[in-house]
Amino acid sequence: MTERNAGFSLVELMVSLLLGTIITSAIIQVLVSSQVTSRLNQAVAEVQESGRFITMRLTNELLETGQYDVLTANIDSSVDTVVESAWVQNHAIGLAGDFATNTGLGSTQGAGGAHDAVVVSMLDTQDCTGNQHGYAGNAFHVVNHYYVTGNKLTCNGFDGRALRGMKASASPSSAVTLLDNVVSFQVQYGVSDGAEESQGQPVTYATADELPALRNNGQQVVAIRFGLLLSSYEDQVTQTVAPEFAVLNEAKVSLDKQHYYQVFSKTLALRNVKNFVRSSR
Repeated sequence: MTERNAGFSLVELMVSLLLGTIITSAIIQVLVSSQVTSRLNQAVAEVQESGRFITMRLTNELLETGQYDVLTANIDSSVDTVVESAWVQNHAIGLAGDFATNTGLGSTQGAGGAHDAVVVSMLDTQDCTGNQHGYAGNAFHVVNHYYVTGNKLTCNGFDGRALRGMKASASPSSAVTLLDNVVSFQVQYGVSDGAEESQGQPVTYATADELPALRNNGQQVVAIRFGLLLSSYEDQVTQTVAPEFAVLNEAKVSLDKQHYYQVFSKTLALRNVKNFVRSSR
């Protein structure tokens, strides 16, 4: 008696193919989901790392705003340092018209949500680009200008003495990029009462375009609040809903779905200026 060879029926083959298709689809979906999650995690990590870096750098540099220690610093004495000290402390935040050789240089409020810019004065041995301007390690009047060009947060440093027309610039700085992928850079200024009433504390927060009138009223900037909206690189993520963000006092804006975004902000008390305001009464 001859045995028939065992095999699969057509129904069994179809069921097997269907199950194989379902399993394969599930595996592909898991792989795709894993890739999407991995790209999102990478984007989040990159943006947060950039945010921590720039927050720390701006904090370290802006905290020195208005600093001018005539007693302990090794100051270049080719100018009257007492007069220079008073000028720096009274013009810690630079405004248009402060500098004789560059009258347009000053802190600005961006119109309609555009980027702000901030200009600060201090005593230091180098500007934000590392340039010593020929002072060979001695301290001098440093002016730093922070602004955004394209999507890059940029800084340019100056010799404040050259800006005030007291000497020729020995070695002008070239602007350096501090950070890429900056969507918004905004700055507010904590302003004290007038010198007679001030306790060295901010009583209001103002924008750069309000500072000239406040300065004329005898009020000083004693705090700086900055905010940055940063984005990931293009096509790292795909969101289902367009995200919306507001930075400091600016209106909320709707952004695209192809990037990850995050806001970083910080408020700094300018201890050098606060002490000057209290002692000048």
